[in-house]
Amino acid sequence: MDQDKREPWAVQVGAQKILAAEDMRDYAIFALDAEGNVASWNPGAARLGGYDSHEVIGRHFSVFYPSEQVDVGYPDWELRQAADNGFFIDRGWRVRKDGSRYWAHVVIAAQRTPDGDLDGFIKVVRNESESSARVERTKRRMADLFEIAPAGIALLDDHGRFLDANGALCDLLGYRLEELIGLRDVEVIEPTDTGGALIGGISHSTGDLLVPHRVLARSDGSPVPCQVHAAASVRDDGSRSWLVTFHDITEQLARAMTLRYQATHDDLTGLLNRRGFQERLAELLPRAKPGGLAVLFCDLHNFKRVNDALGHEAGDELLSAVAKRLLAELPTRCEAARFYGDEFVILCRDVDGDRDLESLTNSVAELFQMTVPLRRRQVQVKASIGIKSVEHGGTDVVELLRSAESAMLDARVRGQARSGTDHDQLTLEQHLREAIARDEVGVHYQPIIDNHGDVVIAEALLRWHHPDLGPLTPDVVLAVASRGAMLAELDACVLRAALREAVTWKRPGRVPVKVAVNLSGLRPEQPGFADVVRSMIRESGAEPTDLVLEMVETVFAQLEPEQRQEMNDLVADGVQFAVDDFGTGYSSLAVLKELPTQIIKLDRMFVAGVGEDPDDLGIARAMTELARTLGRMCIAEGVETAAQHQLLRAVSVDAYQGYYFSRPIPPEEFRDYLAGG
Repeated sequence: MDQDKREPWAVQVGAQKILAAEDMRDYAIFALDAEGNVASWNPGAARLGGYDSHEVIGRHFSVFYPSEQVDVGYPDWELRQAADNGFFIDRGWRVRKDGSRYWAHVVIAAQRTPDGDLDGFIKVVRNESESSARVERTKRRMADLFEIAPAGIALLDDHGRFLDANGALCDLLGYRLEELIGLRDVEVIEPTDTGGALIGGISHSTGDLLVPHRVLARSDGSPVPCQVHAAASVRDDGSRSWLVTFHDITEQLARAMTLRYQATHDDLTGLLNRRGFQERLAELLPRAKPGGLAVLFCDLHNFKRVNDALGHEAGDELLSAVAKRLLAELPTRCEAARFYGDEFVILCRDVDGDRDLESLTNSVAELFQMTVPLRRRQVQVKASIGIKSVEHGGTDVVELLRSAESAMLDARVRGQARSGTDHDQLTLEQHLREAIARDEVGVHYQPIIDNHGDVVIAEALLRWHHPDLGPLTPDVVLAVASRGAMLAELDACVLRAALREAVTWKRPGRVPVKVAVNLSGLRPEQPGFADVVRSMIRESGAEPTDLVLEMVETVFAQLEPEQRQEMNDLVADGVQFAVDDFGTGYSSLAVLKELPTQIIKLDRMFVAGVGEDPDDLGIARAMTELARTLGRMCIAEGVETAAQHQLLRAVSVDAYQGYYFSRPIPPEEFRDYLAGG
């Protein structure tokens, strides 16, 4: 017999094999004849229907259908669909022998002879009642969660219309649910929010959308900032919808603004600090036209005298009074900042030529001319002002500030030279040259304290009391010496005086105290540098181990190999070298590793922000780790408060220098300081 000409009994045998298949034991499987009568079934069908085989075999399969479906001919309609299409899939209620109903998933497949004649049907039924119950329970739990969730949740259609919302969102926006449903997302967005519709921008995307910050409008029009998270979903009818959550971030924004303000503003005065000013300047520089932006670097006169005579609290009151006047009376196109101590910086926008800049500078200078009552005294205030305009689009922030500060120092020299006399630069140079020759340049000493509380180094700081002008600040003296090409002679004068003084500090049984001298003109690149240093050490009666020579990092970075060797020779004698103002120059770590330096001095600009700016504390920690890795001692300069000292100690700084421990003091006072422990 041809294999394609099988008899009906062969089909029945195939059905019996399907019914007996082990992997179908959890399904109810029926073999039906062409009229829909049950020809055979598997044990799963018997269990599901609740009938014995003799009660079902030969009966129409509609016995398993609810009467309302049988009355409308639904079972036969299913068979016709299967016969016409080869199979039919359905879900619906079915009935057991005891009348109980269950939710069924039904597949009916038509069986045909090799000639194509309808031979019967195979019907497979799976009871989904339990899974449906689970689904329903899950839906109820999700509905409960939807309602009790603290975040606002809404369901929106693909056009942004609200379909549903929970109580938290209604409370957040001030609407009743019936008022919110039907509104479009754009109707609850605050007018100042220019981000567009919540859903419109993503309606053609299948992914999620997280919007960090949108501003919604409550029913009364008041704004509420929210984080919005939208995810695509599918409705029961198959259409797409969007599940959207709304988190009120009012408090987070307020905290962020507070932290941002603290990081960019000076605690004492409320003005911008250095970081805030540099960020503001960096914002304006790219679009500033040449000459349209200017920086005025301002330094108060004799502020140190106020601190020394009346105390630091009085100094703080003075700074606060100056800041208050600047905030109240500066032109609106000007912004003020306080950098360190008595340094104020003014940023001027929309400057219209040199005449306008001169007018602004005069106005600022007048603001600084004021009288402040302090401790029953009337303190006169004024400032030296340096001006620097933006000259081209590629101007660097740091370089612009340095240029303005340099201009301020020039202005201070000129101002001090004009104070009550007719002294000009040449006269000042001559007087300084004579003072150096007669060894009349004074030296004060500021102690450097280690973590045991011992003085380990004293930095020598020059002082010059001009016969007519009185005390001149070190930066003014250095500026005069630089113009008169006397920096090397001035360094030598200070070095000799410091070494002679250091000999008097010898204390048997006590921690030895070194003297540190900052060199500006006497430098390793000059021929015979090492011989000059050795000669001074011998003449003073000091030991090489008594001396620390400080230089800024840019000097070290420019040295040639033979010049570094001269330094190495001095180090072998016992002299130490310190990198001063570390972190403000441009030397690389590779260069630092090669240098014969034993000490790194962390610049005061990083110390000043410790306790206020996390970045500065992070830098201090990184510097100490770097110093420890390279085997260097780390000294923090400009320590002025107990909080700074404690935080720097916590990050393992080795020693400290600053007004918290002592101001620079004359030699006799320093000897008393050492004697007093």
